Amino acid sequence: MAIIGSGNIGTDLLIKILRRDGPLRVAAMVGIDAASDGLARAARMGVATTAGGVDGLLNLPQFEDVELVFDATSADAHLANWAALEPTGVRMIDLTPAAVGPYCVPVVNLDDHLDAPNLNMVTCGGQATVPIVAAVSQTAIVSYAEIISSISSKSAGPGTRANIDEFTETTSAAVQSVGGAQRAKTIMILNPADPPVLMRNTVYCLVDSDADRTAIGHAIAETIDTVRAYVPGYRLKQPVQFESFTAGNPLYIPETGKFIGTRVTVMLEVAGAAHYLPAYAGNLDIMTSAAIATAERVAIHTRDTSRAIP
Repeated sequence: MAIIGSGNIGTDLLIKILRRDGPLRVAAMVGIDAASDGLARAARMGVATTAGGVDGLLNLPQFEDVELVFDATSADAHLANWAALEPTGVRMIDLTPAAVGPYCVPVVNLDDHLDAPNLNMVTCGGQATVPIVAAVSQTAIVSYAEIISSISSKSAGPGTRANIDEFTETTSAAVQSVGGAQRAKTIMILNPADPPVLMRNTVYCLVDSDADRTAIGHAIAETIDTVRAYVPGYRLKQPVQFESFTAGNPLYIPETGKFIGTRVTVMLEVAGAAHYLPAYAGNLDIMTSAAIATAERVAIHTRDTSRAIP
């Protein structure tokens, strides 16, 4: 496989994969800045590199062995990269919010898309919060979900900053289509605090009628344990909160009026594994970890169906 993008996310992917004993092998690292730290690290680790972007990848002799490509660039760049690579038959794991392929959140819907040529990993906020909304949706109708993701400003590279609008749109769409919420809203915060703080995510779910609090709590706990299998720093920051709204004490929502039911509040924290950036970059870690978990599952599935991915 190959990695396009030699910035924070691409470099973290590189380091994680090279440290693992899984089915993935890095054939090439691709960037557009010959002086980038990511390309330099890849070269030191014995990985073929090019600063010629996707065209440079196509011209590398190693490309003939590549059947899967991670795209860790930007939404606009992914459109161009996919246009160049789709005719070659390679498959892509898209870590940008371009959303060309179906949204993929490993613990929720990966098995539905194992043969998709292009998989979109949503966003860091989506990987952190969609599983929680999906867990609540298992036992209740989520009429509205609101996601607030706060990440350290120091962990947000140029690609993240360029795609903030796409971040909110893609995350909201995934909260609905994958998480099961009827309506959704996403808010992203770049926290300038110094020293940097860990990634924090708050999930509000409005559940129609009386909620089975025990069932919801169990579903959330099970989901957190499942995510922790590939993102060890993913954890509940405090116990799940429930608040009831009755006809005599409704919650007023500007878009829809009075709400009667239960508000479920889940507060999460994500600490990074510090493979490339410090632990405060949990937003980077959850994206790369989810992408690798997806790619490894796809590779095993492909191998089992006699279509090996190097």
